Amino acid sequence: MTTTAPALRRIHEIDAVRGFALGGILVANISFFADPGLSVAISSMDFNRDPVSLTVQTLVLTKFYVIFSFMFGYSFTMQMRSWGEKVKPRMLRRCLGLFLLGVTQGILFWIGDILTLYAALGLILLALRNVRPRTAVKIGCWIIGVMSAIWLILAGLTMLDPSAGVTTPPDPAVMAAAQAQVTGSPLSFLQFQLQTYPMLAAFVWFGQGPMAMALFLFGMAAGKSRLLEDRERWARLAPRVLWIGYGVGLPAAVFFTWSSHDEGALQLVGLALNNILSLPLAAAYVVTLLLLVRRLPAVGAALAPAGRAAASNYIGQSILQCLVFTGYGLALGGRLTPIAVIGVAAAIYTVLLLLSAWWMRHHRYGPIERVLRGFTQYSADPQPLR
Repeated sequence: MTTTAPALRRIHEIDAVRGFALGGILVANISFFADPGLSVAISSMDFNRDPVSLTVQTLVLTKFYVIFSFMFGYSFTMQMRSWGEKVKPRMLRRCLGLFLLGVTQGILFWIGDILTLYAALGLILLALRNVRPRTAVKIGCWIIGVMSAIWLILAGLTMLDPSAGVTTPPDPAVMAAAQAQVTGSPLSFLQFQLQTYPMLAAFVWFGQGPMAMALFLFGMAAGKSRLLEDRERWARLAPRVLWIGYGVGLPAAVFFTWSSHDEGALQLVGLALNNILSLPLAAAYVVTLLLLVRRLPAVGAALAPAGRAAASNYIGQSILQCLVFTGYGLALGGRLTPIAVIGVAAAIYTVLLLLSAWWMRHHRYGPIERVLRGFTQYSADPQPLR
C-alpha cells in the first residue's frame, strides 16, 4: 500500500540560516571575480595581505561553506520525512538536477561552483540515510580526523625536507593574461571559463569534498534529532557553543590566516587546525544568528526569503558578480580596491535579499527551485521542498 508523508511546515530559523550562509559565501567568492588572477594562482595561497582581505580570510573563508554543507545534510532529513518511500528516486533525480545546474553555472558564470560536488556527495548521503545519528557523527569525525592527519603528516615531511613545501610563485604574466581574458569580451570570458573550470573544479572536489561530506553527515545527524526545530534544546546548548566557538575557533582562525602566508610546515599545520576548529566557529556564528533572530524577528524576516530560494540566490549572486567584474558587463575585475569589493558584495547581497522578499510574496518557490522541484518530483506535489 502506498502512503503519502504529511506535508511539513517550513522552519523560519532554518531558512534564515541559509540566507545568512549565502551572504558569507558571496563574500568568500567575490575576491575571485574581483581579482581574476587568483583563479590561476589558487594553489599558491597567495592572497592579498591588506586589512580587508586578512579579515575576510580570518572570519569568512572556509567558515560559511561549513554552514551551507551542514544545512544541506539537515535539509535532506526534512526531505526524507516529506518524500516518504519516494526518497530514493526523488533524491537521485534531485542530484542529477543539481549536477546539471552546477555544470551550467561552472561553464557560464562561476568556475568555483559547488553544486556538482554536492550532487555527487548527495548520492553518498542517500546511501547512508539509514545510519543512526551517532554513527553519522562518528563517520564525519573520522573523515575530519583523517584529513587533518594528512596535513600534519605533510607538515612533518616538509620539516624533514624544507624544499618540499616551497611552491612556485604565480607568474605575473599569467595572472595578467587571466585578468585581460576575464575582462575582455563576453566570448573571451567564456573561453576563460572553459579553460579554467576543469582545473578549479578538481581543486574544489578534492579540497572541499571530504569536509563537505563530513558536514553533510553532521547535518543529517542533527536533522534526525530535529536539533534546530527544538528551540529550547539548542538554546540550552548556546552558551557552550559560543564559548568554544569564539574562545577556541577565533584564535585558530587568526592562526590559519597568519600561517597561510608561510610556504613551509606552518601553513600545513594551519590547514590541519582549520579543518577542525573552523567548525565550532561556524557553529558559533549560527547560534549568534539564531539568538539574534529570537530577539529581533525582523532579522529573520529579512534573511528567510533568500534562504527559501537558496539555489536561485547562489546562482543569482554569480550572475550579478559576472555583470560587475567580467566581460559580460562592466568588466571591473582587477580595478577595485578590497574595501570597494566588499561594498559591491554588500550591494549584491542587499539586492538579492530585496528581490527574494518580493518574489516570495508572490510565489511559493524560487525560480531555480521551481524548475528543480519539477525535475525531482515530476508533478505539482503540494509538499514543499526544503
